[in-house]
Amino acid sequence: MKKVDRSELLSLGAYEEIRPHFRARMIDVKVRRRMSLGAHMSLVFENHDTMLLQVQEMLRTERITGEGAIAHELETYNELVPAPGSLSATLFIEYDESVERTKMLAKFATLRTAVHLVIGESRFTARFGTHHGEEMDRLPAVNYLQFEVGNHAAALKDASVPAKFEITHPDYPLAVDVSKELRAELARDLE
Repeated sequence: MKKVDRSELLSLGAYEEIRPHFRARMIDVKVRRRMSLGAHMSLVFENHDTMLLQVQEMLRTERITGEGAIAHELETYNELVPAPGSLSATLFIEYDESVERTKMLAKFATLRTAVHLVIGESRFTARFGTHHGEEMDRLPAVNYLQFEVGNHAAALKDASVPAKFEITHPDYPLAVDVSKELRAELARDLE
């Protein structure tokens, strides 16, 4: 999948002009690429377009105009654009109550080996990205995951082949089927 290129980025003024339409379109895309994992977790699968939105929004929010800082944002977010044969997702862990959130994020330190995508008979364990300065005895509320799945686009397109996400963590066991709409999105990412 193509990385976001500097030539695709608009100036702050030009982005402001198209932002309402662009954001509305991308919110629709993200809805199709979001999967709920129970009451407290969700995945959003990233691609070139979701990262283009993220970079433009970051430049806008931080009022970034210097080429060095723009290059840094591109480098940072392009790491989330999936490589061939892989899928990239952002995992959100969402607890409204801060005490419960703190307790669960500590329990989820071992979640790093317990999130799996299962396509037919093949099981792919997520590789969690490491945040700079991350404490290994707790998991951050936002995590970046990669699933190295190879060429399973055809299997995802074939409705007779089961596809699901599993969490095998003792404090959050879960198995949930991948929707037809998300399967189509992920198959496109792998093509």
